[in-house]
Amino acid sequence: MGEKTKGFIAEFRDFITKGNVMDMAVGVIIGGAFGKIVTSFVSDVLMPPIGTLIGGADFNNLKVVLKDAVPAQLDAAGNEIAAATEAVTLNYGSFIQNIVDFLIIAVCIFLMIKGINKLSSMKKKEEEVAVEEPAAPSNEEVLLTEIRDLLKEKK
Repeated sequence: MGEKTKGFIAEFRDFITKGNVMDMAVGVIIGGAFGKIVTSFVSDVLMPPIGTLIGGADFNNLKVVLKDAVPAQLDAAGNEIAAATEAVTLNYGSFIQNIVDFLIIAVCIFLMIKGINKLSSMKKKEEEVAVEEPAAPSNEEVLLTEIRDLLKEKK
């Protein structure tokens, strides 16, 4: 192995073992699980009542047929002459469901970031107050200061 390869491998190892990469990996895993929860919420809880309100439609079945399905063509002996083709559809119901999924996830992330920013600003304010107020001198310091001042007066 060349020196450049060893340097690259060492640099890559350092990158992988840093906390930020591990945090990102945990975030991706949790995000995937959260996405499944939101998808289930939208498709199993939110969309059925909305579908009922618009006439019992299931959003997954909302589509526009662009080209009808064609059944397989058989000759008199029952042999297939032309293969069957499926219908070509524009599945806008699934698209609407994915938009709702996205909006719910976006709102959750917005609220989470807003909460984190609020906690962060509260912590900064506490730190500023702590920096602005100097600590009161201890009883020993007060007594020593008084003794010093008394000694100065006697001179």
